[in-house]
Amino acid sequence: MSSRLSLRLSRLLNMVPYLLAHPGISAAEAAAELGVTTKQLMSDLNQLWMCGLPGYGPGDLIDLSFSEESIEVTFSAGIERPLRLTSTEATALLVALRSIVEMPGMVDPTAAHAAIAKIESAIASTDTAVKPVEVPVEQPVVATVRAALADVRALRLVYYSASRDEVSERIVDPIRVVLVDNNSYLQAWCRQAEGVRLFRFDRIEDATELDEPARPPSHAAADAAALDLFQDDPDVPLARLRIRDDYAWVLDQYPMHRIESRADGSIEAGMRFASADWMARLLLGFGTGVTVLGPPELVAAVRLRADAALAAYAAAGLVGETEPA
Repeated sequence: MSSRLSLRLSRLLNMVPYLLAHPGISAAEAAAELGVTTKQLMSDLNQLWMCGLPGYGPGDLIDLSFSEESIEVTFSAGIERPLRLTSTEATALLVALRSIVEMPGMVDPTAAHAAIAKIESAIASTDTAVKPVEVPVEQPVVATVRAALADVRALRLVYYSASRDEVSERIVDPIRVVLVDNNSYLQAWCRQAEGVRLFRFDRIEDATELDEPARPPSHAAADAAALDLFQDDPDVPLARLRIRDDYAWVLDQYPMHRIESRADGSIEAGMRFASADWMARLLLGFGTGVTVLGPPELVAAVRLRADAALAAYAAAGLVGETEPA
């Protein structure tokens, strides 16, 4: 859910300057340029009616005249004005830029370096110490993947699957680059598997941009929920969970699929996860309501964290001696 909202916020922030630069554009043309359906675009335009500057009166909100034939921004609420950053904001932005530029495929390193240089120059007169850094050189495989995304072309990948311990070659239709648990992935429609798959950049051994256009199915391109990216992907580990009957609500809050209902009212379910540490933290938050059944490495991670927590409580005198979980 948080990823979906972040993507929409980013789209809304970019939409007003784009529409100001293309007055009278049709909904179909704008939707194609912004990578959304016409229905989603119209929904976004309705949302923009409620956006604006503090004060939140009618005169402070963005105003638009739009239909499927023509879209025009009649009042921008000043969103087109250059942003003025404080020293603290500029420093935070520099830290974020330097972090993301180290993630393969997330941004164009040349553009990111130019942005970093401009921000550093703008705050050079302040008391904030800014240490320049050298932007890493982009690997050829990463550059090829980004180029294919920009050109909307299919890719031939040579990819190492850690879960299967094998290297395979496959043709994919790129959709987007996503960041999950500090790793960058290419999300693409895999023609071999006939489904959306994630390809971690540091496991792509070779990439070749093909002459044919990328044509991922519409439902695959529209799926922007990060938690849903792992659904039904055999290259991502699957947790088997036993959920107590009074904790059945977690099935509605997390991307789990029901496997079977047991006689005692509990439910066995499955959930894909990228990081055993992250999954262990999530499961421990449910207490005794959710029990992990597998895989063994996840069971061990949960047990290790639970034992460490009990030992910490015992050392603080908050609980009596407790048998290991």
